[in-house]
Amino acid sequence: MNKTAIVTGGSRGIGAAIVKMLVMEGYNVVINYNKSEELAKKMKEEFTSKGYCVETFKADVSKREEVKKLVEFTIEKFKNIDVLINNAGISQTKLFTDITDEDWKNMLSTNLNSAFYMCQEVVPNMIHNKKGCIINISSIWGITGASCEVHYSVAKAGADALTKALAKELGPSGIRVNSIAPGIIDTDMNKHLNEKEIQEIEDEIPLCKIGKVQDIAKCVKWLIEDEYTTGQVISVNGGWNI
Repeated sequence: MNKTAIVTGGSRGIGAAIVKMLVMEGYNVVINYNKSEELAKKMKEEFTSKGYCVETFKADVSKREEVKKLVEFTIEKFKNIDVLINNAGISQTKLFTDITDEDWKNMLSTNLNSAFYMCQEVVPNMIHNKKGCIINISSIWGITGASCEVHYSVAKAGADALTKALAKELGPSGIRVNSIAPGIIDTDMNKHLNEKEIQEIEDEIPLCKIGKVQDIAKCVKWLIEDEYTTGQVISVNGGWNI
């Protein structure tokens, strides 16, 4: 029987690369999306036409009730959940003094509360099966902090703290929990940067280049396969924060 994975925010960017990797590894994959319905449906059609088992599910994972429906759908369809990838997230660049209550609430709801809700709804199934793998996609800014991205940095640091604490609690049940903290990756999240700004960043990175979504997908693959790594924050960033 194929294993099953949920990828939140799985219709584009890092999430889409992770979905592709999981599909190629033979997983049943549920692609969660909120606004990118067309991209999600296109991915499903592409994979199912080649004989792979892929489903899509629309849910705003910052809302508990929608998370419940996503998890219930997955269990009803595939019985078990073996892998959870908490990838859904938003970013915003703003001076700290300009961050509104609504900005703060939206950032923490989408980037942190979503991981809490997803884990809490998925974990009972994993505990029942005495196995599971949870990977939270956080950020280098959760480790170092970022000027003009205070609320984003706080949310990602919270995801890393969730990872470490949950790994301790779930380890006896055979469930591993890890974070991947990407540096700058070539995705739509960084499309606002011009060529000069990209070059300046690359000059700061020891490997002299920004990352690709496949770099994160490869790390996800390793963390799923490895059976003795838990509670870790793996920073895939080209050496940016050495």
